[in-house]
Amino acid sequence: MILVNEPLVSDEAKKYVNDALDTGWISSAGKYVDLFEKNFAQYLGVKYATTTTNGTTALHLAMEALGIGKDDEVIIPDLTIISCAYAALYVGAKPVLVDVDPLTGNLDPQKIEHAITPKTKAIMVVHLYGHPADMDPILEIARRHHLFVIEDAAEAHGAEYKGKKVGSFGDIACFSFYGNKIVTTGEGGMVVTNNESIFKRAKVIKDLAHSEGKRFFHKHIGYNFRMTNLQAALGVGNLEHIDEYIEKKLWMANLYTELLKDVVWIEIPQIQQYAKSVFWMFAILIKSNAPFSRDEFMRVLKEKGVDTRSYFYSLHTQPVLRKRFTYDDSAFPVSDDLSARGLYLPSGLAITEAQVREVGEKIHQML
Repeated sequence: MILVNEPLVSDEAKKYVNDALDTGWISSAGKYVDLFEKNFAQYLGVKYATTTTNGTTALHLAMEALGIGKDDEVIIPDLTIISCAYAALYVGAKPVLVDVDPLTGNLDPQKIEHAITPKTKAIMVVHLYGHPADMDPILEIARRHHLFVIEDAAEAHGAEYKGKKVGSFGDIACFSFYGNKIVTTGEGGMVVTNNESIFKRAKVIKDLAHSEGKRFFHKHIGYNFRMTNLQAALGVGNLEHIDEYIEKKLWMANLYTELLKDVVWIEIPQIQQYAKSVFWMFAILIKSNAPFSRDEFMRVLKEKGVDTRSYFYSLHTQPVLRKRFTYDDSAFPVSDDLSARGLYLPSGLAITEAQVREVGEKIHQML
């Protein structure tokens, strides 16, 4: 079976993990935590970064650090992982869902303003599958309405919008280092910002909200979102190779594009002029007039030894949200369409040229 995602762990990462083990710094204190935060912030070109336990807690922490709370509203793209909506729910806010752009699957700037109300506090932007969202119009809308911008760049390490790395545009940005991400710590996340006061709040809240100068004395609720030194050691070692990892992703995408360009029932990813996508996953669409469904396509590929994953379900269809909120299902035609037709092919950093070619060959054989 060709797996949908197999990670790479660099020799340096293994060396640093062994160093953390040998020195006994295996919990949330240690030099690698500080080094990972420093190096990642420097890579992105931002001032501040703080590690978390995973990408979901990074989103939760971002909400807390911005002061978003009960009865506030956060605009979120309808096509994304449930973590984005959960983060709003965790702080008592309402996730307000907006349809997405048909070419990228990212938040559609033209559909944001109709969703803004006096309760709106933030716009969450998700750089879906490694392709940057169109940030300029989103930032302009946020400035005009005095809203925070939260970037979810979990899938977009190193992606660029007009030459600048994503994660450096919003008031705060969140990353995931799950095992399938370009830089991995197994589990883990990061919150980054250029705002010192937001950063300081995040640092306090993620570590149980100890009072300044008076440890174990707590004036408000905090959380234990601390990354371990072992995980950070993995991150430091893997971050040293991020440029070559991204180059491999681009090579993989180019090879898939060449192999599948003549397959009439498949839509290949389209990269916008403003974007440098890092192809976290090589995501394709089954054309709506194809004589088979996306699910049939995935099933037959699996029978032939090729693992795939479907696109996210549209958030407005998620039972956990429909129990709490009422949605006009007709308001999300693009999200529903992409969710029904989209999948991604094996795209992990450990993939070989032979495996990519085998996937292409089996798709041709099947069709």
